[in-house]
Amino acid sequence: MSSLFHTDSRHGPERRVSIGEAMDRLVRGGLPLRFTAYDGSSAGPTDADLGMHLRTERGLAFLMTAPGDLGMARAYVSGDLDLSGVHPGDPYDALVLLKDHTRFRVPTPSEAVLIARSLGVSRLRPPPPPPQEHLPRWRRAVEGVRHSMTRDAEVISHHYDVSNRFYELVLGPSMAYTCALYETPEATLEQAQAAKFDLVCRKLDLQPGQRLLDVGCGWGTMVRHAAREHGVRAVGVTLSLEQAQWANEAIEREGLGDLAEVRHLDYRDVVETGFDAVSSIGLTEHVGVRNYPAYFAHLRDRLRPGGRLLNHCITRPRNTRQETGAFIDRYVFPDGELIGSGTIIAAAQDQGLEVQHSENLRPHYAATLRDWNRNLVEHWDECVAEVGEGTARVWGLYIAGSRIGFERDEVELHQVLATRNHADGRSDFPMRPHW
Repeated sequence: MSSLFHTDSRHGPERRVSIGEAMDRLVRGGLPLRFTAYDGSSAGPTDADLGMHLRTERGLAFLMTAPGDLGMARAYVSGDLDLSGVHPGDPYDALVLLKDHTRFRVPTPSEAVLIARSLGVSRLRPPPPPPQEHLPRWRRAVEGVRHSMTRDAEVISHHYDVSNRFYELVLGPSMAYTCALYETPEATLEQAQAAKFDLVCRKLDLQPGQRLLDVGCGWGTMVRHAAREHGVRAVGVTLSLEQAQWANEAIEREGLGDLAEVRHLDYRDVVETGFDAVSSIGLTEHVGVRNYPAYFAHLRDRLRPGGRLLNHCITRPRNTRQETGAFIDRYVFPDGELIGSGTIIAAAQDQGLEVQHSENLRPHYAATLRDWNRNLVEHWDECVAEVGEGTARVWGLYIAGSRIGFERDEVELHQVLATRNHADGRSDFPMRPHW
């Protein structure tokens, strides 16, 4: 800590430092962008294209009481920390720069006290977090069992019951909040989402008159696509009431009421059986790794012998348990859990499903996120008017950060196709894939 505080007999025992000086010395190798603060101090290269401005003492308290991504997220979401040179709807370039060139040295408690004294912060008491922040894991554990039906409903509502109009602006007309499939680099987001749903339908070999169950159906895009394009009778279930209402209105608008329906229901409450196919697109992330056996057993039991299951979800490149980061857990997907595709495949196999095919769409998700950021930038003012600037900032940060994760193979996206075989072992699966 002697590098921060200097003794000089002519000027007293301790020289206080500015915020800029403290930031510069607490970042190994120095800041890669221009940093300025409300006390008039600065740090980092003067000719940098990108900048960061700390506006308030509350923002400083956020940074000091929650070092790392959580503190920066709190300050940024609350408007106490601004980025310049990037749009708040797409801070991708700034996040890449910070990720590649910023290594914070976390101060010890005694160092933090000295920094606080030097910078004029009277206490190291965390300010109240922004309203967009969910409870920490330990508080959620006190208030309910992880992945119980009640707690799952609460956290799903936290993320999805934001505003249907907001999702329309960010996701586009498809209202698909899952990885798209870019058949060419020039494909639009809408073309890529349609290609994804068609791929799922082809992998499931959907035929007119068949029955499809789509669990975690969101706004019903898969249900409507399967009914409209393949003539199946489709049922979707979602824990989000706003999603269910929007989906059923869309079904009626498109004249699909005789083929499709969406229910506000936990997938565990679906009792019908004999479905020809089950699709799960973006649900497994919310299930919990320990619950995979029950999850796959329940979906298996919904299928007829010879029926198919397509599981589409975000995965990790390894099969070791790893909690999501503090920002994602508090602001985006509370209780979300990710693990490698090997664990998912093993869980499906252990419940008597035969895995026929697995495919990694990781680069496609990076492209999907890029296009969601573009939509957010294009409709920024309307998004802010709909949900507030704090929530809009959360989304810009989350989407851009996730894009980096997919680009760098920190996360992946796997589709796993499996069958419930007949008692004699027949799968009704062709000798070679037909899609």
